[in-house]
Amino acid sequence: MSNRRIAITGLGCIAPNGNSVGEFWDALTSGISGLGHISRFDTENLPSRIAGEVLGFTPEARLSAKDLRRMDRVIQFGMISGMEAFEDSGLDLSDEERELSGVLIGAGIGGIETIEDTTRAMAAGQKKVSPFYIPSSIINMVSGDLSIELGLKGPNLAITTACSTGTHCIGIAARLIAFGDATVMIAGGAEASITPSTVAGFTAARALSKQNEDPQRASRPFDKDRDGFVLGEGAGVIVLEELGFAKARGARIYAELCGFGMSADASHMTQPGPGGEGAARCMGNAMRDGGISPEDVDYINAHGTSTPLGDLAETLAVKKCFGHRAMKLAMSSNKSMIGHLLGASGGVEAVATTLSVCRQVIPPTINLDHPDPECDLDYVPQTARESKVEVALSNSFGFGGTNGTLGFRRFVA
Repeated sequence: MSNRRIAITGLGCIAPNGNSVGEFWDALTSGISGLGHISRFDTENLPSRIAGEVLGFTPEARLSAKDLRRMDRVIQFGMISGMEAFEDSGLDLSDEERELSGVLIGAGIGGIETIEDTTRAMAAGQKKVSPFYIPSSIINMVSGDLSIELGLKGPNLAITTACSTGTHCIGIAARLIAFGDATVMIAGGAEASITPSTVAGFTAARALSKQNEDPQRASRPFDKDRDGFVLGEGAGVIVLEELGFAKARGARIYAELCGFGMSADASHMTQPGPGGEGAARCMGNAMRDGGISPEDVDYINAHGTSTPLGDLAETLAVKKCFGHRAMKLAMSSNKSMIGHLLGASGGVEAVATTLSVCRQVIPPTINLDHPDPECDLDYVPQTARESKVEVALSNSFGFGGTNGTLGFRRFVA
């Protein structure tokens, strides 16, 4: 980052275990899973029949019927989480300030439900498609619609980097502020891809858990019985402000975003790089960017997807990056309770990491019943832990070998 420090002043979240930040955090720190059997379509012919669906979602409480007709579920998630974050921040922007306030919310897959529904209808003989088909399904419309809703006239863009999307969006948004292109950015990720083709595709890639009998115990990061991730959906959005601007308006500051790192494995299309080398470099880049030493870090919000190769690679990466300090770090996986939200994961986990730093509480890794002997770090098993968290990292690693890490620091006025 430059000398411009970045404050986190607003949070918004929709997740399988909570439809607001408060519900999500309470469930996360109580070890409550939001995973279950897929209810939105017939899964009889699919080997994996479980997911982290967002239940009780009522977008009509926040968005008009007209808006809902032209918004895929992914846009609805991003919009409502973005609105929650903006309201939470207490921002009241002048016309001039709106020109330096922007949105950067991405998705890994985008409006796949709209694409599937339209394709199915055309295959059945439907001659016309909705004029909202394209704007309802393209990824940048989460940012676009939120920019319109809130009247924000600064940078308006989206990034898509598979499972690293939310993290990269937040990191790049912070750099836009650091470089002077914006004063305020609303950033994060959204995803709504629990659909037949997506589940079938990830199943074909042998990425999903097949522990259908007990969905709430199927996501088990770092456990020797893990067999793949559980697909989730939702959105996580945070408000970033230049620190001086936030302080001048008397904003409540949750934490500082103090570092951002990226790297590429340059190894395999879907598997992590050998020994976690790329992930280790990514964490190192974030720490260098934020002036963070290994001894400064108290907690890592792990990518921790519950895949055999991924969890081991991340464990090795932490050891490579932190050396002897690795055995003294706390590290946990939110995905044990919410599954893998793909492009939304980094956003949702940024919300969780911000609250860990702010409230000095580390959510647990549930379902860690039989630790993998090769995954031998402190994963905060089963129960949340009150602990000193001055500095934390949040990791996201995606298909294509794309990696992202965010650094968070406790704010002291």
